[in-house]
Amino acid sequence: MGASIVQPKKKKQNKNFLKKVKQQKYLLILLFPCLLYYAIFKYIPMYGIIIAFKKYDFRYGILGSPWVGFEYFKQFIQGPYFFRLVRNTFLLSFYDLIWGFPIPIIFALLLNEIQNKKFKKAVQSISYLPHFISIVIVVGLLKQMTSPTSGIINLMIQRFGGQPINFFMDKEWFRTLYIASGIWQNFGWGAIIYIASISSIDPQLYEAAQMDGAGRFRCMWHITLPGISPTIVILLILRLGRLLDVGFEKVLLMYSPGIYETADIISTYIYRAGIQQANYSLGTAVGLMNSIIAFVLIVIANKISQKVSETSLW
Repeated sequence: MGASIVQPKKKKQNKNFLKKVKQQKYLLILLFPCLLYYAIFKYIPMYGIIIAFKKYDFRYGILGSPWVGFEYFKQFIQGPYFFRLVRNTFLLSFYDLIWGFPIPIIFALLLNEIQNKKFKKAVQSISYLPHFISIVIVVGLLKQMTSPTSGIINLMIQRFGGQPINFFMDKEWFRTLYIASGIWQNFGWGAIIYIASISSIDPQLYEAAQMDGAGRFRCMWHITLPGISPTIVILLILRLGRLLDVGFEKVLLMYSPGIYETADIISTYIYRAGIQQANYSLGTAVGLMNSIIAFVLIVIANKISQKVSETSLW
């Protein structure tokens, strides 16, 4: 009797599912390339994670290589560079979070206050441009601007009576150059989502506040900022999940052995150990550890967000 009731329900559910698929077939077709990309480049390569637990050898392949357990994880943790790598990676990402995360928000709030639409669009478009410049070109420009002999920054220092500084060979300046150039390149692009969020705020709220005597700053503080706070929280959670994920390409272009003390990070170490030295097992183990830490951080950030606010990823 129970089975005879369940079967019609399943048939009805399947029929409804097929009906929805037929109704939304064009959206599913658009979604398919994205799913294919993640399947090919994100999920299928996860098979290679087992290299981290094996002494990988080309002759035997992934499955044929002998198991070594957590040997490479221990090798990295007990190695001489562990503390330096974690410290540099964390500090670069932390400084980028402290200085780089609020600036797109501030820029979006200020841009929203511009009344002249043509000027507003011009400023917005100009702020996007650095994002589309190649990292290679950005680092090249940075090297030209900070050149000890002909760089504009050193020429200004000399004009005011100072001595030229070789910024790219001074370990104390690496983090400043990395963070400042990253902010310049990405603040306009990062503000897009906040500008879109601001545009969804009901204009009647501003009208009501102005009728009550609120100025532009109070409207910004009590209406605009609370209106985009869910977006800020979600992006902050995602950013915390990438706290140990620092841009590898830019660091690789900027650093040199002389400034490894502050410039060497986990991803560049993975490149040297895994690719240059062909120690694929160690590189995979370090990368896997980095991903696990990122996952734990995003879960913790989400839990904290659930406790202190009504916004969270899940």
